[in-house]
Amino acid sequence: MALGGGIFITQNKVLPGAYINFVSANNRAAALGERGYAAMGFELDWGIENEIFTVTSGDIQKNSMKFFGYEYTNDKLKGIRDIFKNIKTLYAYRLNGGAKAENTFAKAKYSGVRGNDIKIGISVNADDEDKFDVVTYVGNIQADIQTVESSAELVSNDWVDFKSAELAVTAPAALSGGTNGTVSGQSHQNFLDKLEKFSFNALGVVTTDTATKALYTAFTKRMRDEVGLKFQTVVYNYTAAYYEGVVSVKNACTGTDENSAGLVYWVTGAIAGCEINKSNLNKRYDGEFSVGADYTQAQLENAIKAGEFTLHFVGDELRVLADINTLVTVSDTKGDIFKENQTVRVCDNIANDIAEIFNTRYLGVVPNDKAGRASLWNDIVSHHQQLANIRAIEDFEPEDITVEQGESKKSVVVSDVITIINAMGQLYMTVIVE
Repeated sequence: MALGGGIFITQNKVLPGAYINFVSANNRAAALGERGYAAMGFELDWGIENEIFTVTSGDIQKNSMKFFGYEYTNDKLKGIRDIFKNIKTLYAYRLNGGAKAENTFAKAKYSGVRGNDIKIGISVNADDEDKFDVVTYVGNIQADIQTVESSAELVSNDWVDFKSAELAVTAPAALSGGTNGTVSGQSHQNFLDKLEKFSFNALGVVTTDTATKALYTAFTKRMRDEVGLKFQTVVYNYTAAYYEGVVSVKNACTGTDENSAGLVYWVTGAIAGCEINKSNLNKRYDGEFSVGADYTQAQLENAIKAGEFTLHFVGDELRVLADINTLVTVSDTKGDIFKENQTVRVCDNIANDIAEIFNTRYLGVVPNDKAGRASLWNDIVSHHQQLANIRAIEDFEPEDITVEQGESKKSVVVSDVITIINAMGQLYMTVIVE
C-alpha cells in the first residue's frame, strides 16, 4: 500500500507515513530602520514637474544635469550639494513650472529658463550625404547626436522632444521662450499632498514666508500625531512652532544672491542623516553658504532657551551649538528630554520600526493568542536590544516590555519603558587641591 506523505497544517493525518514541511529559517530580524532620507521642494530652472523624484547620493554627481539641468559643480546647485553632505536619498519636488523653450526643430523636455541654453545643430553626415547629424547641445556640452534621413526618425532625448520639420543644415540654434513659473502656497500644498505616501527622516523648506512655514508645521503635526509618520521638519526662524517635530534654524545666510534661509539645506541633511545613537551637537558646518554667526554668549544662551538651532564659532570653525527643536514648554507627558533631537530620533525610529514590524509580519497574519503575542514581544525585545547595543538606550531589560490582549479580540496592547542616552554636552568638574 502507498504510505502517506506531503506537508501538514495540523497533526491530523490518517495514513502512516512521513509528513514534512520545509520552511526558511526566519532571517528577517527586527532590524533598525535606516536614516539619511530627506524631502524638499525646490525652485528650479529645469526638471520633472508635478511629481516627486528620487535622487540618491550616487546619482547626484553623475546625473545632476538630468535631474536639475546643471553640472554638479554649478553654483545653482549649492543648496543641493549642502543637503547631500549628510544624506543618502532625497525625495525632491519642483515647486515652479513655467513655459517650455522651443525652436523650429525641437521643444524642451521641461519648462524653465535652462531650456533657453539648449541648441540644435544640423550638419550633413560625413559618411552618407543623404543623412543628417542632429546634435543637441546644452550650453557648450554635446548632450545627444542622432544620424537620420528625416525628422520622423528622431527620438526624444533627456533634453528635447523633436518636432516634425524639414531638416536642413543649420548652425546650432538656441531654443527660446523658456520661463520659470512662480512659487505659491498652492505649490507647496501640492508637494505636501504627494509627500504623504513617502517615508523619510527630515523635511526642509527654504523660505522666509511665515504662512508657508505655518503650513509645513501643520503638516508635520498632522502626519506625526494623526497618521503616525515620524519625521522632523526644518524651517528658518520659526520658533512659534513650539513642537518637537519642528527644528527652527536661527542663522541667516549673508552671501550675495543667497536666500537668507539657505542654511536650511544643510541642517535638513544633518537632521535626516544623524544616526539615532548620535547627536549633531558640536557638528562642524562643512557647507558652502556664508553664514552669519556673530553672537554674544548671552545671545547663544537665549537661543537655546528659545529652541533655536544655532551655529556658532568655535575658533574659526562654525559648529552646532545644540541639537534642539522648538519645544520650549514642557508638560507631564513631554519633559525637557524631548527638547533634544537625539531623543526625538530614538522615539521616531522606534515608532516607525515597530509599526513596520507589526504591519508586515503580524497584521492579518498572526493569531492574537499567547503564542502570537509572545512572538511580537520577542521581536520588540530584539529591536530594543539592538538599540541598547549601539548605545541609543540604556538599562534595558526584556521585562520592561509587556504585550497583552486589548479590549477586542483583534487588538494587542504593548507597554514599553526605555531610557534614552544623549551625547555629552556639559562638563562639571570639581578639583580639590591640597
